[in-house]
Amino acid sequence: MKRFLLLLPILCIFLSCAREPRLTSPDGHLSVLFRLTDEGAPRYAVLRDADTIIRWSPLGFLTDSLDLSRDFRLLDSRGSSSDEAWETVWGEERLIRDVHHELRVSLLHASGLHMDILFRAFDDGVAFCYDFPEPKPASLTITDELTAYRFTADHAAWSIPWRTEYYEGIWTRSPLSQKADTLCSPLTLELADGSYAFLHEAALTDYPAQNLYMADGEFRTYLTPWMDSAACVLPDKAYLSLPFRSPWRFIVLAHDLPGLVASRIMLCLNEPCRLDDTSWIRPMKFIGIWWGMHMKSMTWEQGPRHGATTENMSRYLQFAHDHNIQAVLAEGWNLGWEDWRHFSFTEPYPDWDMDRLAHLADSLGVQIVGHNETGGNAADYEQQLEDAYAYHQSHGIHAIKTGYVSPIIRTRDGLQLNKSQSGVRHYRHVIETAARYHIMIDNHEPVMPTGLQRTFPNLMTQEGVRGQEWNAWSQDGGNPASHVTVLPFTRILAGPVDFTPGVFSFENPAMPGTRVHSTLMNQLGLMVCIYSPLQMACDLPENYMKYPDAFRFIEQVPCDWEQSRLVDGRIGEFCIFARQQRGADDWFVGAVNADDPREAVVPLSMLRADCAYTATIYRDGPKADWQTAPYDYLIETRTLSSSDTLRISMASGGGFAIRLTPDK
Repeated sequence: MKRFLLLLPILCIFLSCAREPRLTSPDGHLSVLFRLTDEGAPRYAVLRDADTIIRWSPLGFLTDSLDLSRDFRLLDSRGSSSDEAWETVWGEERLIRDVHHELRVSLLHASGLHMDILFRAFDDGVAFCYDFPEPKPASLTITDELTAYRFTADHAAWSIPWRTEYYEGIWTRSPLSQKADTLCSPLTLELADGSYAFLHEAALTDYPAQNLYMADGEFRTYLTPWMDSAACVLPDKAYLSLPFRSPWRFIVLAHDLPGLVASRIMLCLNEPCRLDDTSWIRPMKFIGIWWGMHMKSMTWEQGPRHGATTENMSRYLQFAHDHNIQAVLAEGWNLGWEDWRHFSFTEPYPDWDMDRLAHLADSLGVQIVGHNETGGNAADYEQQLEDAYAYHQSHGIHAIKTGYVSPIIRTRDGLQLNKSQSGVRHYRHVIETAARYHIMIDNHEPVMPTGLQRTFPNLMTQEGVRGQEWNAWSQDGGNPASHVTVLPFTRILAGPVDFTPGVFSFENPAMPGTRVHSTLMNQLGLMVCIYSPLQMACDLPENYMKYPDAFRFIEQVPCDWEQSRLVDGRIGEFCIFARQQRGADDWFVGAVNADDPREAVVPLSMLRADCAYTATIYRDGPKADWQTAPYDYLIETRTLSSSDTLRISMASGGGFAIRLTPDK
């Protein structure tokens, strides 16, 4: 990962008086104010121009021995600035520019403990974290984090409850005052003035995940707790060894949705890449022996309908080779699926010949994506990690999909919530171990992403979403058509997601009342709208071959980008994304629509002005409808330029996809 330092003129970054330092953003529009009350309690506020966004709100902690919510005095406040461009290993953009001003407020508690608070102001948001710079005391036990957000209006927020298993829920919109549940981070807010905000955390590495609840007119922090040996919740939230820096709390503030989607604050708050060699990390599309299990035509465990057999995998590898798909996943290849008591990650079922398949994959130039389901037994997985990753590496496998299907996972600390400090430590250990073996990770049942992929870019993608599989067996009939028009503005703002788009067959004989709520063109649009550097096209090869002309888009669309932008969208209604292929001049446009048919307007001003483009447009046909005619589509080719604007009709649950290639 390359980094480029740019000179930034030293401006008036903050104003400091004895008690109330003030930090401003580089463009001067956002401000963060800090003060101590008469009781020595730290408070902060956020302003945009003359408008208060967050009024004076609490900061601090409670520990098992100290009250760190008051009795502080201000020692010092120091400002600095940064203007840095850095190159991603993979991502929605190749280059990201990090421009911010920083204020460090140094506090001394009556107990003698030093606590600094670091504030950063960007043009599109603000962030802060707690820093304990000295090893005195040597440790702290946090029982509560008192960070709160006192918004000045009753904004509408998109959210899911914090105990939603694996974050696999439908995001709903309601005013802040009506949020009765404790909510998981992040939140996406529609502010009263028509602008938008995104509230989340960054650089979560050795700390519990942040949750939020409304009380007395303010959002308060609820840290995911530890559990005891009986799986009962403890008052302890985090065990800190000092010195220690907390995760960043940040809020993106954008005037419109394109600005919200374009923010890279979360990534910039994470540490730069720690890997010396990233040449082995490669974004790629994959198919897999997976959807058949959800549709009940295959099984994970060995038997007459076993999916992960040598014969079946050979067929999938050949299909991938023939259709520009870089890899194939196979779930259910290893011992343990028959009883879920103990999974082995080095012992295949008898009908899976790993040596033969590794040789075939290598000869075809196709990778195998390994699969390690733990059944929630993270401690058992850690004991096997070295052997498992050495085994996969020896067979040329450089990507593994991990899984933790259990509401409470068993870590080395006993039964714990997956987003507790113990769970966070486990996931971090897996990522670091995988990096030593040159293995990329696709993490399912994860903790919510917080930008750690900048530091460890082998953390490619994660689940943490109500994904495509719910359309196979959910008792409520499947994800509503609006679901995929909400995710780009909520869950996906936290990081790449393994949603598994690309269904080409909408019949469900296993559960006739459940199905994918989309047209075929919507599934193509998802390949662009749902960002993941490991992008799975989830359906069966035989279903793709029923519509080879439509499948051509999946063959061609990349999953690594030079630049990306939201063309248009409204949360819960529709979205249109345009992305430029990394290292090329080709652009890909994707759109997905909710239930109401609409006409999309797509200006092509992002194209180069000095050439014409050949546009291949995949769109809903005149009779298309997700319920009655999902397979009605049209494909057309046109010559277009940067001065053109497309108008494309989208059906109920519909969408479209476009490839734009410059003429030579």
